[in-house]
Amino acid sequence: MFDQNNKNLSLEGIELLPLHKFAEDAYLNYSMNVIRDRALPSVADGMKPVQRRIVYAMSKLGITPKSKHVKSARTVGEVLGKYHPHGDSACYEAMVLMAQPFSYRYTLVDGQGNWGDVEDPKSFAAMRYTESRLAPYSDVLLQDINSGCVDWVPNFDGTVDEPKFLPARLPNILLNGTTGIAVGMATDIPPHNVNEIANAVVHLIDNPDATVKDLMKFVPGPDYSCSSEITNSTEELEKMYETGKGTVRQRAVYKVDHDEIVITSLPFQVAGGAIERQIADLMTKKKLPMVANITNASDHNCPCKIIITPRSKRVDIESLMEHLFAVTDLEKTYRVNLNILGLDGKPAVKDLKTILSEWLSYRQNCVTRRLQSRLEVVNKRIHLLEGFMLIILNIDEVIEIIRTEDNPKEKLAQRFNLTEVQVEYILETKLRQLARLEEIKLKAELDKLNEEKAKLETILGSPARLKTLIKKEILADAKLYGDERRCRLVQREAAQAMKEDDFIPSTPATVILSKMGWVRAASGTDIDAESMSYRSGDKFLSKASGKNNEQASFITTKGRVYCVDIKDLPSARGQGEPLSAKASLQPGETACHVVIGRKDNSFVVATDKGYGFITKGTDLQTRNKAGKALINFEDANVLQPLEIENAETDNIAVASKMGKLLIYKLKELPALSQGKGNKLMNINGAKLAIGADGIAAMAVIPENCSMVIHCGKRVINLSAKEIAERLSSRSKAGDALPRGFQKVDYLEVIHPEVEDGGVQEAPVPDPEFTLD
Repeated sequence: MFDQNNKNLSLEGIELLPLHKFAEDAYLNYSMNVIRDRALPSVADGMKPVQRRIVYAMSKLGITPKSKHVKSARTVGEVLGKYHPHGDSACYEAMVLMAQPFSYRYTLVDGQGNWGDVEDPKSFAAMRYTESRLAPYSDVLLQDINSGCVDWVPNFDGTVDEPKFLPARLPNILLNGTTGIAVGMATDIPPHNVNEIANAVVHLIDNPDATVKDLMKFVPGPDYSCSSEITNSTEELEKMYETGKGTVRQRAVYKVDHDEIVITSLPFQVAGGAIERQIADLMTKKKLPMVANITNASDHNCPCKIIITPRSKRVDIESLMEHLFAVTDLEKTYRVNLNILGLDGKPAVKDLKTILSEWLSYRQNCVTRRLQSRLEVVNKRIHLLEGFMLIILNIDEVIEIIRTEDNPKEKLAQRFNLTEVQVEYILETKLRQLARLEEIKLKAELDKLNEEKAKLETILGSPARLKTLIKKEILADAKLYGDERRCRLVQREAAQAMKEDDFIPSTPATVILSKMGWVRAASGTDIDAESMSYRSGDKFLSKASGKNNEQASFITTKGRVYCVDIKDLPSARGQGEPLSAKASLQPGETACHVVIGRKDNSFVVATDKGYGFITKGTDLQTRNKAGKALINFEDANVLQPLEIENAETDNIAVASKMGKLLIYKLKELPALSQGKGNKLMNINGAKLAIGADGIAAMAVIPENCSMVIHCGKRVINLSAKEIAERLSSRSKAGDALPRGFQKVDYLEVIHPEVEDGGVQEAPVPDPEFTLD
């Protein structure tokens, strides 16, 4: 019959639901099941359900680290039959993963047989062929399993109970890490070092208000099972731990042996065979002309030994490896997403402190429950022994009651004020335990139990003592299972692939710029550019030395910079070509200086109006034919950029048109990619506006160098000691030079002579005049 009170039932009694409602509810239930019961680990023990069930089932079967290896199919059958309602293949693969030392930082299963290798992790044998047992590290998860410190839940069919979580004595969630894809979310947790995590937890116990930055003093970064380098910056790792999301960049480790490159360690789960195939493929496609051969010499004794033979000794090995890092898996990036099931059972992306704090809360609860459970056992035993000791004192009367009374249990309870439990224990005691020797043993046991009871009650009654116990256990486990960090933290920029131009053999070259803006390139660096031939009315203006596979940066009268590949410049045998043929100059714009900007050098860029700044060599580079803005100014001339040796220790000398000299630390200038910059020295604004004053010359003076001030045909010499004595600050106007020396042409820096005995003072010519 149709139920008038339930409009969701049809005439046949079938429940009716809108399709969208049914689909939403079904998909929600499915997704939550995948998230909670399959894909995401718990912060409590760091394990997914299948991993937890495998480890627990092996412990129940007695397949401990001290037992012999047992066929893996035995374990899988136990897990599927009692605990895990899913397929055997997925269960066995989870077991294999926990046994692979190249996958797990601290393996939980000790495998015997073919369990795969880093070349092919999926090449493991079937479960009927392999044998396994628990690894020693599994004791961290199982040691307290029977001490009443975890909750138990029914299995899938309600026939047996299984632990909801394992009583992890260390934060396994961070030690082994894991990956998983759920519905609408995923997790990627990198492994870490036991000693570092343990020290961080101990610090958090002592300092609950510690920040992520504080904890990173103990946990500087992940630590994988390989021995590669982690090249992230400290700031990148700090952001990753604060947000729970980021990336870890790993790079292979190599050494140079007899002009050959030997790769000794690869990034996490990168196979040597794959690297060999990638490099060989590049060689086949003629995209790696600087490599002559590659050999994979890895074997059992040396798991990673890949030998790369450069084509010649002229190949720059650092540049070659930088290119290989960029185009092969020798450098690899791993995603980090600390998406974890919290103690409330809800998935969330957590930061480092939250993860450790939640685990610490779980561990404190486990230890408290363990102590309470032990205290309960101790109290029960004390209760029994106290009743027994009372009986021993009246043994004859007790025996008489047992022999004569119809209900000795009740009589004993009344006569000696015993509980039912005590009476049961007394009546079940064998006569030989009434001997004098047994009495002594039981009294000793009672005294020991009373001491233990007092200790347990003291710890449970004192939060400070409880924390001390937890710290002691954490440090003890860390000492037992800890090891040295494997992944070295080396801050490096992400590798950049070489351009095709970089494959050109590198040879020295000099770029020459003429007054009329004509450019050319000559081979070598010892080039006398002033004596070269020029067009009628033209002459030498500027030059820069570098290599033929680099870019030349031309700075113009409008403060812009244009770049041209040196290999594309015409030969110096002729008179060159106008720069306008290589770059799109603006109307009325001409080049006034040329430099070679590299990623590892810096320059001082300034105008004669007294403003300037420090810029990186890379900021002088551009692939835009229309150039880019570099220095902003009005009605001024750009001075020759000065290359810097060391921005922290170098000094800068600035001479004004009015004959004043100012020397100060170079680091007082700002570092900019473009702009106007700051004042190089304090110059009178009125004189500066009419052009009566400005910058006449400037020079960067490296440490221990001397300087010669050229004023026409006359010179002033300053030794390194005199330069140090005259150091001032950028805000000053400088010291006036002597009369007759106030028109400065240029400043010459004299470098010290290097001898076998060390660095000598820079030689200074016989002085015509000194500031003294």
